[in-house]
Amino acid sequence: MDQRLDAKPKKAPAIHVPGFSLGAAAAGLKKDGAWDVCVIASDRPCAAAGVFTRNRVVGEPVKLCRRHLRNATHRAIVANSKVSNVCTGRAGQRNARAMAAQVAEALDCSPHEVFVASTGVIGVPLPMDKIRAGIDQALAARKPKGWDEAAHAIMTTDTFPKTAQRRAQIGGRTVTLAGMAKGSGMIHPNMATLFCFVLTDAAVEKSFLQEMLGRVADRSLNCVTVDGDTSTSDTMLVLANGAAGNRRIARPGPQATAFEERLQDLCVDLARQIARDGEGAEHLITVRVDGTRSDAQARRIAHTIATSPLVKTAIYGRDANWGRIAAAAGRAGVAFSEKNLTVRLNDLLLFERGQPVAFDEAALTQTLSREEIAIDVSVGQGKGQATVWTCDLTDGYIRVNAHYRT
Repeated sequence: MDQRLDAKPKKAPAIHVPGFSLGAAAAGLKKDGAWDVCVIASDRPCAAAGVFTRNRVVGEPVKLCRRHLRNATHRAIVANSKVSNVCTGRAGQRNARAMAAQVAEALDCSPHEVFVASTGVIGVPLPMDKIRAGIDQALAARKPKGWDEAAHAIMTTDTFPKTAQRRAQIGGRTVTLAGMAKGSGMIHPNMATLFCFVLTDAAVEKSFLQEMLGRVADRSLNCVTVDGDTSTSDTMLVLANGAAGNRRIARPGPQATAFEERLQDLCVDLARQIARDGEGAEHLITVRVDGTRSDAQARRIAHTIATSPLVKTAIYGRDANWGRIAAAAGRAGVAFSEKNLTVRLNDLLLFERGQPVAFDEAALTQTLSREEIAIDVSVGQGKGQATVWTCDLTDGYIRVNAHYRT
């Protein structure tokens, strides 16, 4: 039986974003009869922003979302799990369009106002009879507090639903932001991540929202990795319906800063939940790098450490093999001098400015039994810094993925 970190309750906290309703259905895509289709809808037109996978092989829903994002307004997201609608050719294109059209008809809006997201096995046609029935059921089941059902419906190998909520005071109005994400394996985003849907009742100008989302994704969801594999279906969408009644955020300023800070905090929360729930994971690992000439260089080193199988298996084995961390930093393609390199593990200094430091290995090994592990690396040549979240690599990951289709 796979062990996972810190098992989470299956019931999401009470979340409600004014103007939005969510519904889910068990359409029979999952063999256990769990929720597998959901619809997220706004009662009014929204501004929207999105970021998507940069994998060259992408799902038909991703292609459709990129096109629909050009529309001025948006109303809904329809999503399914278990089947990704990737590498499915013209039939896949028709099926993605049909999902959008079905929701649009029910909401009396244009299909171009509906986003589509599908996750699961690649190369398998969508069972459209089940999908259509599931969409109808999800539409009928919509309710303002339907977050728990919808968050479960997008899960694949996840062991718990991932949701978060934040509030902010914007121009004298209380603004709510809430999000859900799914992801456990094939996690190494090059855009945002896996599935992440954020809803807010703030009024935000569309192009400005897109600018903010790009920055936020780079600081949060682009900083999580489980296994180094970038998905074909990664989709992050933000819908802002303006129900809070604040003056529309359209330019830099205190209101924009407050909103972006809450959005980033929300997405960091979801990113950490994803890393915590990595397939087979027993440890959440935070990798912090500083002292580079730029933040981009720090991210490169942090990602190299976070994706190193040797580092990840050492953490799983509670082995204080800090040399693997130093070696990973050195092969990241960032120029620095070994004499300036410093490594800490769980705040214990192990290697300082090119020299090993004596430490209590038994005590350090004991700390590696914690659920959360911290790796800190400094290269001593600038002010660049970055944080990346990952998990350990266990035999549980192999068991999950060796039999994913069977």
